[in-house]
Amino acid sequence: MPPGPEITAEAPAPEATVPAPQARPRRAVRLARLARREAARTGIAALAGIAFALSFPPYDVWPLSVVAVAALALLTRGRTVRQAAWTGFAFALPFFFVLLRWLRVVGYDAVTGLSIAEALFVAALGAALALVSRLRAWPLWGACLWVAQELARDRLPLGGFPWGRLAFANTGSPFTPLAALGGAPLVTFAVALTGGLLAYAVTAAPKLRAAAGAGRLRAALPGVEALALAAAVLLAGYAVPVPTKADDEVKVALVQGNVQHAGMDFLGRPMMILDNHAEATLQLARDVKAGRVPKPDLVIWPENSSDLDPFQYPQAYDRIQEAVKAVGVPVLVGALVDHPGQSGYIDNKGIVWDPKTGPGASYAKQHPVPFGEYVPFRSTLSKVITRLQRVQRDFYPGDHTGVMQVGPARLGDVICFEVAYDEIVRDTVKAGARALVVQTNNATYGRTGQPEQQLAMSRLRAVEHGRAVVTVATSGISAVVAPDGTVQQRSAEFTRDVISATLPLRDGTTVADRVGAAPEWVLAMVGLLSCAAALLIGRRVRTDERNKRGQQ
Repeated sequence: MPPGPEITAEAPAPEATVPAPQARPRRAVRLARLARREAARTGIAALAGIAFALSFPPYDVWPLSVVAVAALALLTRGRTVRQAAWTGFAFALPFFFVLLRWLRVVGYDAVTGLSIAEALFVAALGAALALVSRLRAWPLWGACLWVAQELARDRLPLGGFPWGRLAFANTGSPFTPLAALGGAPLVTFAVALTGGLLAYAVTAAPKLRAAAGAGRLRAALPGVEALALAAAVLLAGYAVPVPTKADDEVKVALVQGNVQHAGMDFLGRPMMILDNHAEATLQLARDVKAGRVPKPDLVIWPENSSDLDPFQYPQAYDRIQEAVKAVGVPVLVGALVDHPGQSGYIDNKGIVWDPKTGPGASYAKQHPVPFGEYVPFRSTLSKVITRLQRVQRDFYPGDHTGVMQVGPARLGDVICFEVAYDEIVRDTVKAGARALVVQTNNATYGRTGQPEQQLAMSRLRAVEHGRAVVTVATSGISAVVAPDGTVQQRSAEFTRDVISATLPLRDGTTVADRVGAAPEWVLAMVGLLSCAAALLIGRRVRTDERNKRGQQ
């Protein structure tokens, strides 16, 4: 049979050969539309994040932390999980970028990379806030989620990075005394709850405008109640007793020897930092002999005050011995020394140096800073990021707390960034520290705001544990903080200074010491369970709606 007629009959009509429809826009177009739609919300979130950064030192406008929490709650309320995650990220990225700008001495790529990594945790917080905003009492669940976010960020990855906690923006606010009850997590919870309640009051305002007559008073009640409760939480700290009575006292001298240069090359020539601190101590000894200052019971030098290992370089050992003998009292010296059991590693130590017996008890830093004091995955990353090669040897983590007898005082040594970690400071106090010492070297980050941020942490720790805290820095800020968190004395940056003070020693413990990490874990679990409840309720509502449509 000839094929012609069959082909003609089955050939598609010209209309059927049109290309595939273009109804769905391309991905780039969809993203562009989404960006335009979310631009205003994203911009407001970014501004709120910048405001949040200004609540921290060196700016110290702590009420902005409450406003920022309220703004994030409002911006994520009623949004989808994805939308709220983006809002959280848009809030957090500028916040961390401004807060951590002190890392610019390493490079702005370090600032950006760390800011992105930390902002991912707040993106997860934003998504969770959107979920619980569908529940009753959502300000409460939101406050618990802030604690959960900080719990995760303080521990992950590589031991975590606690900078930027709500509590650290409130070390001199009405919320601060709450640290004596539940530590930094309780302060974070109270600030977040206050911000959430303010957001709740804002959401109640449209109902008030829509109401009329007698219903207007009824519509105003939820907002008024939220504001009243926010005020109660804000003022609750004034009802918390902060113990400050000393069981004993000790005279201390804090030696800030200063450095030659700020930034990454602060060390200068070998022995320069050590000579600065030794000479300042020798001058202290001359002043004591002349009666210009009282003789201290002990002297404290900062982290890295000996820039050479005194056990490897006799000239460093002799220089320290000279200064200690001249002042005639024990000196807590900061030094980097070769680890005795792990070849190629070094210890960041505080060493008790006695004028008669020489070096004795010591404490090695337990939490070295990744990428600053050790390089994770060194063999791979150091080839990609050549600046990591400047960290020539890795620090080895210590295995015990820093409680040491320094002359007549049993002090707890905490080195530099360790003051940001709850468990390290808490374990030191529980091990018997009667006062806390923060040996630090902030010369790399001088005049960047980082020393002020670290001093704020010392203030919170003083209240949290009812202990005086002395911060001793190579180039500043060195300071004496009373058990109630007030800064009694402080030095200027990049000057040689010796601060003499009478330090109260205390044996009592606070409620925060006794309950430990329990409040943080309980609040975090409540936050996570509220997310689970929101998911279950949402699934049930969607199932009920489908069933109703099926019945119709």
